[in-house]
Amino acid sequence: MPDPSPKLPTPDPSDSPRHSGPVRGRGKKGGGRRESGGGRPRSSASLFFAVVIAIGVGLFLFERSNATGKSVSYSRFLQEVRENNVAKVTLKGERISGEWERRPEPKAEFENTFTTVIPLPALGDSVLTALLEEHGVEINGEPTQIETSTYILLYLGMGGAALLVMILILRRSADPMGGGGMIGSFIKSGAKEFREDDKRVTFDDVAGMEQAKGELMEVVEFLKAPEKFTRLGAEIPKGVLLMGSPGTGKTLLAKATAGEAKVPFYSINGSEFIQMFVGVGASRVRDLFKTARETSPCIIFVDEIDAVGRERGSGLGGGHDEREQTLNQILGEMDGFSPSEAVIVIAATNRPDVLDPALLRPGRFDRHIQVDKPNKAGRVGILKVHTRKVPLAAEVDLEDVAAGSIGFSGAELKNLVNEAALHATRAERKAVTMNDFEEARDRVLMGATREEVMSGHERRMTAYHEAGHALIAWVLPTLDPVHKVTIIPRGRALGVTQLLPDEERHHFGERRMRDHLAMAMGGRAAEKLVFDEFSAGAEDDLNRSTQLARKMVAHWGMSEKVGPVAFRQGETHPFLGKEMQTGRHFSDETARQIDDEIRAVLMGASDRATQILSERREDLDRISQLLLERESISREDMGDLLGEREVHPDDAAEAARQEAEDRHRMNGQPGVDAVDAGLDGPNDDADGAAEPSKPEPASVAD
Repeated sequence: MPDPSPKLPTPDPSDSPRHSGPVRGRGKKGGGRRESGGGRPRSSASLFFAVVIAIGVGLFLFERSNATGKSVSYSRFLQEVRENNVAKVTLKGERISGEWERRPEPKAEFENTFTTVIPLPALGDSVLTALLEEHGVEINGEPTQIETSTYILLYLGMGGAALLVMILILRRSADPMGGGGMIGSFIKSGAKEFREDDKRVTFDDVAGMEQAKGELMEVVEFLKAPEKFTRLGAEIPKGVLLMGSPGTGKTLLAKATAGEAKVPFYSINGSEFIQMFVGVGASRVRDLFKTARETSPCIIFVDEIDAVGRERGSGLGGGHDEREQTLNQILGEMDGFSPSEAVIVIAATNRPDVLDPALLRPGRFDRHIQVDKPNKAGRVGILKVHTRKVPLAAEVDLEDVAAGSIGFSGAELKNLVNEAALHATRAERKAVTMNDFEEARDRVLMGATREEVMSGHERRMTAYHEAGHALIAWVLPTLDPVHKVTIIPRGRALGVTQLLPDEERHHFGERRMRDHLAMAMGGRAAEKLVFDEFSAGAEDDLNRSTQLARKMVAHWGMSEKVGPVAFRQGETHPFLGKEMQTGRHFSDETARQIDDEIRAVLMGASDRATQILSERREDLDRISQLLLERESISREDMGDLLGEREVHPDDAAEAARQEAEDRHRMNGQPGVDAVDAGLDGPNDDADGAAEPSKPEPASVAD
């Protein structure tokens, strides 16, 4: 039985403290980075340039040796001919060589012999021959042929260059897996390596994912003490699949797992396996897993594995498709792990629905961990991690910041802290204040403010549009509270009405959805009510409302005429997100009914919005007037203007339930439910629709 706790390779002292370059195939016996090929490519290149230079010098000297006499200009040559100072000449191509009758003046600059070159326009000119004959010059001619020595020198140069190129190719191809080779570097995996001596990320750096960390602690314990599991015949999962939305910390979680286990960590993106040449992806997979086995125990992390692990059998490219070959190689490598090889493969994706079933079966990625967006406690922990090096003012309460950032992922919270620090820097403050966090949150949710000059009519129309959204959101208690209303252009919008939830929500009922549609139609209804026309600023409202209404009717069964049936449009397709074709599995009559019901839902929402705004026209005018004066109003301003907001009946019932439970608990009795307490519980029909993700702060941009 092999040693259950193999020693980790010792890093070479010559390595830099942090190495994240391509994997070099370090084995257990040497911690240094292996460079295949040594210095041979460099010496071969130097030899090649030396040979080329030698050939050039030889050709130059050879030409100089063929040229006899002092070189003179063609004009001086003709002058000397006319002065009868040329004894004889020899014509060879465009070159003329000959002897003087007497050395021209100044004699120090000339020799007894000379050479000159006929200019291109004068070649073939019979006047030159006549001129030479007229002045009694002896004319000789030689054929323009290449000397034997020139041929020898030319052949030697070409042969030497070809031989040198062949030597370079053979040397670079001799070790295909070498790091310095031409072919070897092309098929290497390119994975970034982080070793034990690097700056480690641990679970202390990861917050808001307690359940996921607990799942991965078993992986850490197996890498540290595998005998704890093997003594009872247990086997640790070979692969762990992290699933979650972008920015939830999947990559950070994988790095923390390797940091806790203190083992090498190889990170690569799934798209790096795919290349234009067939077979390269599979070769890179083999190289990566070969290196991992040599440095085990270790962790391989494949980010965005859906780029290479999508479902096979689509018919595009057939069985020889490069992606399928790469996926087959990954499957084979994961099956090839022996029980003694402590190599864990962790992969991350935000599209688990498109992965090949063979990749998800037990024995491969048999442990699936869902990484969700953090709750309030998780957001507080994440904010504490990211504010370690950020000086905070005494007034800053991270609990309040977390309460106002419902729906934020870990990456978004990090960006929130960074934006707050940048805002404080621009204001030349020494510490980050709550106002900086407020401004940063508005920038993240609504976009940066921009200078936009609007006419008085446009500002007034924008103010009424946003006031319509805000008033309906304030009146309907099922909707999230209004956080801020502004007519300052932000991002691509001329105005924004932002709703910010007070609590985590996991279910969305039909009543709340219909209220949301009425709120979305509020801006358009206000324009029609005040200006008797619609504007193009409601385009985004109509798009979002139509999408929500279509899901209510065709997906969630919230229409009596259509019924409790889910109609999905589009065939599944694994290589294009399962939505390539636009076919449908229902009749034209059903499609017409769906369209009619969607239209009816939207028309009902529009009529409801118009009715609410008509009944509260004075409040609409007051909100719009305040917007024109201040440009931005907050939740507190809305409360001062309209009074306290009505409490939703479900929220009142929940508060009464908690009060009854607390009262009975104090009396030593078990808690009672809402029915026993004589209260109406939540409406089951209203909470019938559930969405898979947590709600994010809503905003209406126009």
